[in-house]
Amino acid sequence: MSKLCVTGASGFVGLNLEPYLIASGYDVEKLERRLISNTLINIFDCDVVVHLAGKAHDLKKTSNPEEYYDVNFELTKKLYDAFLKSEARKFIFMSSVKASADSVQGILTEEDFPNPKTHYGKSKLMAEQYIQSQVLPEGKSYYILRPCMIHGPGNKGNLNLLYKFVQKGIPYPLAAFENTRSFLSVENLCFVIKSLLEKDIPSGVYNVADDEALSTNEVVEILSDSLSKQPKLWKISSNLIRFAAKIGDFVKLPLNTERLNKLTENYIVSNVKIKEAINSELPLTTREGLKITANSFRSPIV
Repeated sequence: MSKLCVTGASGFVGLNLEPYLIASGYDVEKLERRLISNTLINIFDCDVVVHLAGKAHDLKKTSNPEEYYDVNFELTKKLYDAFLKSEARKFIFMSSVKASADSVQGILTEEDFPNPKTHYGKSKLMAEQYIQSQVLPEGKSYYILRPCMIHGPGNKGNLNLLYKFVQKGIPYPLAAFENTRSFLSVENLCFVIKSLLEKDIPSGVYNVADDEALSTNEVVEILSDSLSKQPKLWKISSNLIRFAAKIGDFVKLPLNTERLNKLTENYIVSNVKIKEAINSELPLTTREGLKITANSFRSPIV
C-alpha cells in the first residue's frame, strides 16, 4: 500500500481528496505547513508527495504580495528540495491555470506561453519553473497540475454566491454577458490525482478541466433546476453593470470589477493532454459535477 504525504489537507481540495484516496486503499499522512516552513520535513517514508497547500487568490486584494511568494514559491521550493533527497517517487504540485494566463483568447493549452499578471499567478509560475529547472533523479516524476475553477462539496466561492441568489429568488442580473468558461469538479480532480499515482505518466505540466465549457447563464439554469425553480435571467445593460462594478472597486459592494470579470469572462481550458496521459475519460460530465455541487449547497435560508 502506497503512503502519501499531503500538504493542505485541511483545505477544500484536501478535504475531498483525503477520504477519496483512503477509500482507494492509500495511507495518507498530513504534512503541516509550519514543519515545512521550519525545514523540519520528514518525507523519507512517503512514496508520493501531494502538495496542495498554497496562498489562494484574494479577490478583496487585502493580502500582502509577499505572502504569495513566501507560500506559493518558497514553501514549494523547500518541499521539492526535500522530495529530491528522499525516497519518494512522485511529486504532485497543485498550481493553477492562472500561472499561465489571467484571461484567455480561444482555448488555453499547455503550449501557450505563460504570462500571469497577478502576484498569485506569478508566484505559482515561479514554483513551476523551479520544479522544472531541477535535475530529476532516475525513478522520480513530477506533475504540475493547473486546474481551472474547482467546485464541489464544501466549495465557498462564486458558485456558492450564485446559488444563494437563485435560492432566494433573486434574478441573475448579468445575463446580457455572453461568456463561456471551463469548470472542474473536485471529484474529477481527485480521479486525475489517483490516476497519476497508479500509472506511469511522463513528468510535466497538465491543465485539468471538465470536458464541456458552459456560460454563466447555463450554470444559473443548472442551479435553478437543483432547487426546482425556473431560472430568472435579467439582461441588464452590460455597460451599466460595468459602471456599477467600478463603483464597487471603491465602495464595499457585492460586485466589483474583478468579481464581475470572474463571473462573465471567457476562460476555456483544454484537458486533452491530461486525458491522453491517463488514457481515460473523466468520471463526471461538467453538468453532473455542477449538479452535485448545487445539491451540496442545500441549507435553510437565513
